[in-house]
Amino acid sequence: MIDLHSHTLYSDGELLPAELARRAEAAGYRALAFTDHVDSSRLEWVIKGLVKAAKDLAPYYKMRLLPGCEITHCPAETIGGLVREARSLGARIVIVHGETLVEPVKPGTNHAAILAGADVLAHPGLLTDEDAALAAEKGVCLEISGRAGHSLSNGHVAATALKGGAALVFGTDTHSPEDILTREGATAIARGAGLSAQQAAALFEMAWRFFEPSGTAPGGAKRRRVS
Repeated sequence: MIDLHSHTLYSDGELLPAELARRAEAAGYRALAFTDHVDSSRLEWVIKGLVKAAKDLAPYYKMRLLPGCEITHCPAETIGGLVREARSLGARIVIVHGETLVEPVKPGTNHAAILAGADVLAHPGLLTDEDAALAAEKGVCLEISGRAGHSLSNGHVAATALKGGAALVFGTDTHSPEDILTREGATAIARGAGLSAQQAAALFEMAWRFFEPSGTAPGGAKRRRVS
């Protein structure tokens, strides 16, 4: 299991980074990103804390850990600057909270996140064909979500991403122990969204690139697409 999207007590999750890491390891994880919610008021504090947590825990795990963040409910005009600032503070993966069907995310957020070159656009709801094509051009990954509510549009996201040639990844969007998924559970959700077994496997191959020792250049990096 390779998970690019999780939350700890640094935002609205229930677990300390250390406890989340241990529970993920017990569930068979190969890699995990800490991506707590941020806006301009919390960006520096959250990322610095998660950078320290990932660094301190890394020697004790074969599982790879990355610090990151999820830019959440921010005005579209500010997203580009927040993406750049997050990276400058040490975020290795920058997610933007997309236009999910179950929250009042401001229209235009999906487009702004893609233009900003975020690494992942999470649960983008009724993603447009135009934004999927732009995501392919910019190298922005689109998320198949394991979280209740956000997952309602997984089928649409999968079909639209495939049509536009955009890369897909999987994120559990973990907030509590019950949200942690095995690889088998995540694969079942991806298959339920209409992906083939090969396409579902490619979600995790793509996600692994963020954890490779050589690193993957964030924002606009050329990545293998799910096809």
